Amino acid sequence: MKIIIATNNEGKVREFKTLLAPYGYEAVSLKDEGIKIEIEEDGETFEENAHIKAKAIYDLTHTPVIADDSGLEVEFLDGAPGVYSARYAGEGASDADRCAKVLSEMEGVAEPLRKCRFVCAVYFILDDETEYCFTGTLDGYIGEEPVGENGFGYDPIFMLPDGRSVAELSEKEKNKISHRANALNQLIEVLKNII
Repeated sequence: MKIIIATNNEGKVREFKTLLAPYGYEAVSLKDEGIKIEIEEDGETFEENAHIKAKAIYDLTHTPVIADDSGLEVEFLDGAPGVYSARYAGEGASDADRCAKVLSEMEGVAEPLRKCRFVCAVYFILDDETEYCFTGTLDGYIGEEPVGENGFGYDPIFMLPDGRSVAELSEKEKNKISHRANALNQLIEVLKNII
């Protein structure tokens, strides 16, 4: 079954394709489908934003669609950047710019106060009657500087309990523990039963 992944983020598309392929799902991107659309994510939660994206693409295509909204929540910053993770350093900012902004705001903050988590809400629309939403998280802490070459987004400054950043994990390692994998695995359990 073909499922449209409602994102233009190539990193996310790769992760979804890898996670869905073993179950026989053909994950395709908006680009693969020739869909060019700007969707305003004006929800107040990751779940609301994921729903907004999924509904917009489903209404356009009437094809099963998965959308996600994900981001970084830093305890010391009262949960920021949160739903503004992609826009945290301003429109057009790079991943490096966003990481640098968080690091500058955390400068001088001791490790016990550097707790953070990645959050991912995955919203799936199968048809006019069937919709699901699942949320996954990954806990860690903000490092002192970017480390690692893999991944995307805030991965280089997101440190795991073992002292490695998410950007130091292989794709296979990341796909076992990531917030996105956590949410998607919950969805896959449902997909096994309904399709």
